[in-house]
Formats: sequence, structure tokens, C-alpha cells
Amino acid sequence: MPDTPQPLCTVTADTLVAADFSPRAGRRRPPGPYGRLFSIRGTRAFTAGNLVARLPMGMFSVSAVVMIAGTRGSYALAGAVTATGLAATAVVAPWIARLVDRHGQARIALPAALFAVLGSVALLLCVRHDAPDWALFAAYAATATTPNTGGMSRARWAHLLRGDPAALHTANSFEQAADELCFMLGPVLAAVLCGTFFPEAGTLVGAVLLLTGMLLFTAQRATEPPVAPRRRAPSPLRAPGIPRLLTAFLATGAVFGSMEVVTIAFADAHGSRTAAGVLLGLQAAGSGAAGLLFGTLRPAVPARRLLPWCVAAMAVLMALPLLAAHLTPSLLALGAALLLAGMATAPTMVTAMTLLQQRTSADRLNEGMTLAVTALLGGIACGSAVGGWAVERVSATTGYAVPVTAAVLALAITLAPFDRTRRVAGSRAPR
Repeated sequence: MPDTPQPLCTVTADTLVAADFSPRAGRRRPPGPYGRLFSIRGTRAFTAGNLVARLPMGMFSVSAVVMIAGTRGSYALAGAVTATGLAATAVVAPWIARLVDRHGQARIALPAALFAVLGSVALLLCVRHDAPDWALFAAYAATATTPNTGGMSRARWAHLLRGDPAALHTANSFEQAADELCFMLGPVLAAVLCGTFFPEAGTLVGAVLLLTGMLLFTAQRATEPPVAPRRRAPSPLRAPGIPRLLTAFLATGAVFGSMEVVTIAFADAHGSRTAAGVLLGLQAAGSGAAGLLFGTLRPAVPARRLLPWCVAAMAVLMALPLLAAHLTPSLLALGAALLLAGMATAPTMVTAMTLLQQRTSADRLNEGMTLAVTALLGGIACGSAVGGWAVERVSATTGYAVPVTAAVLALAITLAPFDRTRRVAGSRAPR
């Protein structure tokens, strides 16, 4: 019999006390929220593939601008080409998402990604061989078939964690942090590739990453949501509260778009345009860190009641960069303000996405989340335009009032009640 330490017993007054000095090395601490999340079989594999496929989302537009402007000498042409691609995405992305919901992720997402990669390669060849300008527009528009990888990943979590709202909250928080990470690293990677090697390097690497990641992601069939039986589920646009929620996403996108343009202009006005990437990276880092922390918490109120509080916090914190820009020209102070401002972004997005999932029919979930992403992209485009106008007509410092205004508008939208109509058949009850 092995020699194992025995408990030490003693008597204190009329109480028997036993002290156990046995080794505790074999006793494992229970896993945290994220540890439990990724202990589910198959989740690490599909997450790895999804992250690889999602990284190019932050690379393509920057790579296209650098590639076209560097070879054609026109930022106006580069901006017009990328704007055309954004408009095409707003039209095509919901249609692709509807097909994914109807026929499955593997059957639709992989061919759609392949077509988008061909569009990127066509753009690269058009730039390389000095094709007419119209060919650039046509090639970049073809990339609009890129699947919403973040939406498909969230749909898998919703399928795996159905009936466990606490774990789904953690998963949504992780996905939002992953979004921030990809959109923080993507532009930096694109700029490094285009500047270090050749102007087309960012587009080429982005296309390879997208196709490789999508192959890995769609190969994980065990975690793929099953295709729901065909039924006449209404469009997510007809679900109660969804149009208003999408309008809030539009306003939130305007916060992001205007903040990006104004920060670049402010850094340029103070003689350090290259610092703009670091400043925006600090905002994304604050959002990502807050998203991971938010995922470990358990909100005590339903998402529909929590969302206005999150948006209110975002509106308050977005005033910090405006205050810092007015008080001092220091980019260091602005960076600290942007870091703090970003901390309300992820909780707002996580809560809004949770509410969207709760109010969307299960068999049209990917379509609903893609509509949210489309609204965000539309808001980013509008915010960029308004922020650019404010910078040119007034000043970069005053331009920081634009994201504050957009955040206040988002707050006004979310304060309106969401429950005036009955919920759609087949959707989960509002929480």
C-alpha cells in the first residue's frame, strides 16, 4: 500500500479538528468561462479557421487603396473603387447569408469565398497590367461575395450553446474581441506587406488567407448548424424591433467611420500621420480587452434593457477624445482618451448582437447578423463622409464632435421600446 499522508487530528476544547496535508498538485482549478467554452469538442478547430479567414477583412480595403494609388497615382480612384466594393457588399452579402441559412455553410460559403478570391486576383492583374479603370471597379465588386465569417461563427456558437445564455454571452464577447483584433492587425499587416515587398502583396496574401481559412472552417462539419426545414419564416427585417436595431447599428457604424477619419486628420495636422495607426490601434485594443472582460461577467438584466446603458456609456466615453483634442495637441493624451473610449464599444456590440440573435428566427440567423454587419458598413461609410466634411470645413479637433453626435443618435434609437409587436414565429423569446 503506498505511503500517503494521513490527516493530522487534534482536539481543541470540545471540537475535533482535522488538517489535510495531502498534496494538491493533482487537483485542477475549474476552468473559467473561456476555458469551458473551448472545452466543447470542435470549437477550437472552427475558431482557428474562422480567425484565419476573418483577418483579411481588415486587409483588403487598405491593400486596394495602397495598390491602386501607388500604381495609378490617384487616391480619388482608389477611394471610388473601394466605395463601389462596399456598395456591392451591402447588396450581395444578405443574399449570400440567406443562401447559407438555406443550404448550409459548407455548400455556399466555400464557393462564395472562392469567387471573391478570384475577384481579388483579377483586381491584382488589372492593376499589374494597366487595365482600364472600369475593370478595377468590376473586379473589386466581385469580392462582394465574401461570406460573413464572423456571422457564421456566431451561428455555430448559437447552435452549440442553445439553452445556455450565459455561455452564449461569453461566446459573443469572444467573437467581438476577435473582430477588434482582426480589424486592428489587418490594416497593419497590409501596410507592412505592401510597403516591404510590392504593392500587390497585401491583396495576394489576403486572398490566400481567406481561401485557406475558409477551407479549414467549412471542413469542421460536426459543429456546423443543421439546415432547418424549409418554412415560410419572415425576413429578419419584419421581426419586432429588428429595423430599429439595425438603425442603431447604422449609427454605431457612423461612430467608427468618423472616428477613423478624424483621428487620421488630427494626427496629420500635428505632423505625425503615421501615428494614426497606433492611435486607432489603441482604440481597438481597448475595445478588445473590454470585450474579453465583458464575456466573464453575467449581466443581471436582459439584453434589451442593458443595451441603452451600454450605448450611453459609449456616448459618454466618446466625448473623451473630443475633450483631449480641445485641451492639448498631445497625441499621447489623445491615445489614452481613445483607449478609454474603445472600452464601451465591445460591450455595446456584444449586447446588440445578443438582442439580434434573440429576435431573429433560428433558420435565418446568419442573414440577420449579416444585415447587422451591412448596417455597420453603411454607417462607417456615412461616418467617414461626414467626418471628412467636418475636418475640411471646420477642423480636425472639432471633427471629434461627429462620433459623439452619432453615439447620442444611437442612444436615442435604443431608448425607444422594442416590444410593441409580437415576436416572429420560431424565434426565441425576448430576454
